[in-house]
Amino acid sequence: MQVCLCTINELAQVVLVKFASKPSSILIKKLDILIIRSFIGPFIVTFFVSLFVLAMQFFWVYMDELIGKGLGMWMILQLLFYMSATMVPMALPLGILIASIMTFGALGESYELVAIKSAGISLLRFMRPLLLVIIALGGFAFLFNNNIIPVANLKALSLLYDLRNSKPALNIRAGQFNRDIENFAIRVGEKGKDGHTIKDVIIYDHTSGFGNDNVVIARQGDMIPVAKKQILVFRLQDGWRYDDEAIHGGMQNYEQKRIYFRKWDKVFDLSSFKLSRTNEDLFKGAYQMMNLRQLNEGIDSLHRDEKRIYKNVSSYLGPYLTYGFDAKEPADMTKRIEAAQTHIRYDSSFLTYVTDSLRSKVIDLASTQMRNAKGLLDITASDKLIKDENFIKFNIEWHRKFTLSFACVLLFLIGAPLGAIIRKGGIGMPMIIAISFFIIFHIFTIVGEKLAKSGAMVPWMGMWMATGMLLPIAFFLINAARKDSQIFSKEWYLRMWNRTRKLFTKR
Repeated sequence: MQVCLCTINELAQVVLVKFASKPSSILIKKLDILIIRSFIGPFIVTFFVSLFVLAMQFFWVYMDELIGKGLGMWMILQLLFYMSATMVPMALPLGILIASIMTFGALGESYELVAIKSAGISLLRFMRPLLLVIIALGGFAFLFNNNIIPVANLKALSLLYDLRNSKPALNIRAGQFNRDIENFAIRVGEKGKDGHTIKDVIIYDHTSGFGNDNVVIARQGDMIPVAKKQILVFRLQDGWRYDDEAIHGGMQNYEQKRIYFRKWDKVFDLSSFKLSRTNEDLFKGAYQMMNLRQLNEGIDSLHRDEKRIYKNVSSYLGPYLTYGFDAKEPADMTKRIEAAQTHIRYDSSFLTYVTDSLRSKVIDLASTQMRNAKGLLDITASDKLIKDENFIKFNIEWHRKFTLSFACVLLFLIGAPLGAIIRKGGIGMPMIIAISFFIIFHIFTIVGEKLAKSGAMVPWMGMWMATGMLLPIAFFLINAARKDSQIFSKEWYLRMWNRTRKLFTKR
């Protein structure tokens, strides 16, 4: 312990002697540059590693739906690029958290933090330059979320939709019937090693819609793709064609034709296997593809639609009810009904005042009107429910623009004091702790979003729930780091355990 104290004191003296002849402002600037340089390297590495891991996670989720469709490398790279752009808001806070723990952990492990504190510089002052950098990164994250993410979501989700709905690549295997080409069933007995030579070929043509009325059988042939693989030609040799045709326009009498050929070309159109891109304008109405301005316009539009629905209810019910429903709100309608009921009193059922000859007609008419009114109200209620769900989703996306940006600052406030406390650099302990805190943050974020979507929480509360729960932990860790707490020191826990064990042993 004495050696460590000597080393710390010597390091502090070196810092003080080195900058003794210079103004304190120069000392501070040197330390600011030191901490920023120490952070930039680990941050760049951890950010791109996190982005790569998140992008690969997406790829493995959808791999089963993309493999086997003959997609080119350019199409896969394009999809990964767009999806990687959508992962930036999640990779950025994770990269900041890991890099901050690694940076301050390395400084603490080499006793540079202790030397800096001995020089009279507080931890908060030492964190200030990095905090300013992180706030700038948070501003960049907000601009990225607001301007780039909507475009990336539009490109990525529209491309993913087209790829998932595209047909698998044509793969004719020996000994199996292949029905990938519409209205055709093809069987090849043997397939050469070159991939083109085929033998014992059977082709059932169902284009007429009357079953196997056209059949082609050949001993051998070649598969020849032409026109950039948009057309497939079966150049068959030594075979027969069997055609069944209805004679005299009847459906019961058929005439079969059998034609022998030495060489014959059967042409298949493969244009349906080509990837067709959907118009991106069809996806622009989704809330994921909107920036703040568009989200605000959408929220205002939903507000206006909600008021319009209340006004329309009175016009819907007016033809079916005897009371004048000219009120603007449902509460006003209820008051009008209660007021009208106080003026009309019946000793028994209203039907007793209707003659027997008209009673059934009155009942049928009333039932019909109530069914019509109920149908209109059900449609209105469904429309209101859809608009309420859209209103919640729009508000969730609006708050997401800010929560992911503030997450950069929050996770830095957690990572920096954690690194100062654990005093371990590298990618061992810092990586484990960083990933643990990020998983906790991500779980709270997902839970809050689910609660907001279900209506159990208002959108702003659900989206800021993770931040509200972790912010006190950040302040606690900062206070513990200022006091050189040993909450992550293994020796401290061993000493506490030994003291507790000795206490029980004596008793």
